[in-house]
Amino acid sequence: MQPLSEASPERVRARRPFLRRWRSDASGTTAIEFAFVAGPFLMLLFGIMGVGLYFFTTFSLENAVERTGRLIRTGQVQQGGMTAQQFKEKVCELAPAFVDCVNKLRVNVLNFPDSDAIGPGAMAECLDAGGNLSDVTQFKPGDADQVVLIWVCYEWSMASKIPYLNLGNMGNGSRLIQAATTFRTEPYN
Repeated sequence: MQPLSEASPERVRARRPFLRRWRSDASGTTAIEFAFVAGPFLMLLFGIMGVGLYFFTTFSLENAVERTGRLIRTGQVQQGGMTAQQFKEKVCELAPAFVDCVNKLRVNVLNFPDSDAIGPGAMAECLDAGGNLSDVTQFKPGDADQVVLIWVCYEWSMASKIPYLNLGNMGNGSRLIQAATTFRTEPYN
């Protein structure tokens, strides 16, 4: 092995202060730049997925309520003597499989003589005083040629599990999702 000369580049580099060598070394800049960008990127990614799941669940429930409402609109519920539980099961059949219909879904059905009679005092609240899902439901599908309001209250617990994003608006951190439809029943008599 040959000895290094006094002015060789290796000797000069060895004499540089550590900070100058570190500052001129560019081999780890990509990792450092990614570390700066990773947090906001992950927040954006989880945010998009969380909001997408929220809207998918909301749209699916609205679709299930609208399709099940047709049973009341045409008089099949009234003439068949369908109970509140049976109607809820019909909503659950059309809802996505991940919706917990047994514990976290409340179905309310009310009838009115006309649309002017629908008011906030006539409907049951979805949440109780503690901000949790209320156990109070109403089921009055009415008769022919009446205005019927159907609304569903669903406790979406996924809202509390999405990192970087707080979608919860209930006491336990879940998100209340509501879906509703209103229509006039057909003259099925």
